[in-house]
Amino acid sequence: MKAIVIDQYGEADELVERDMPEPAISDHQVLVEQHATSINPIDWKVRAGYMKEMLTFDFPLILGWDAAGVVRDVGANVTQFQTGDAVFARPANENGTYAEYAAVDEQKLAAIPDGVSFQEAAAVPLAGLTAWQCLVDFAAIQSGEKVLIHAGSGGVGSFGIQIAKSFGAYVISTASGKNEALLNELGVDEFINYETTDFADGIQDADIVLDTLGGDILDKSHDVLKAGGRLVSIAGQPDQDRAEANQLKADSLWLNPNGNQLAELGKLMEKGQIKPVIGHTFPLTQDGLRDAHRLSETHHAKGKIVITTK
Repeated sequence: MKAIVIDQYGEADELVERDMPEPAISDHQVLVEQHATSINPIDWKVRAGYMKEMLTFDFPLILGWDAAGVVRDVGANVTQFQTGDAVFARPANENGTYAEYAAVDEQKLAAIPDGVSFQEAAAVPLAGLTAWQCLVDFAAIQSGEKVLIHAGSGGVGSFGIQIAKSFGAYVISTASGKNEALLNELGVDEFINYETTDFADGIQDADIVLDTLGGDILDKSHDVLKAGGRLVSIAGQPDQDRAEANQLKADSLWLNPNGNQLAELGKLMEKGQIKPVIGHTFPLTQDGLRDAHRLSETHHAKGKIVITTK
């Protein structure tokens, strides 16, 4: 099968096209013929070697953590899916989804809802599940709560806005001025242009902050929450001493792939409460993946970067 791999850590030029063996499936897995995948920041962070102290991989390595396609084969113990089903997933395998086929554990899969394209489905798993687990699992979001979501035009941020609104929250989000219209379309109640306004100057009583940026943004986020508030970051570790002093629940989150939660996101898509923001599309080629990685590394991609395999 065609795949885009890296043979060593390095720059985007390390991504090369290669003919790789089609993955074998276990009794609890399905073989997905992929129609689309997508780019997440962890992709290029792994490629560049930033994660090698945390995650160990063998080379050649196929990157990618989002899958959307059609079931072509099922393991002996698979009961929920059959050949021909349209599915999407955040696989948990070492080798990823920059390829024509992917082996996926049955428990990590969900059916693609009617009316949702493969490209839209591919944009959801990693970013959508991350936002869900931050807001629902960690923060236990409730109707009427005030939620601040940093970088609302990005993948996790754009899903976070829509998930929070589906729960009836009041949503504030930061982005550059050029993305104000997008955030308004997503349903924000209050937009903050980070180029002209410091979010910390106008917010003192948030219930939840979802931080996707880390650094100074994470540091200042401690101070905009009310006592009993929740601070969750995917880009750094909150200061536990400050959190305790301010009576906050605060932690960093690492995604746990979950097919049941992905199905919940599918239900929200069916209802029209979530629509993936696809800002850029590239083909599954060596040049396509290199260009996609370089764009993601700028931190200025709007929504998700999707890779089409069909």
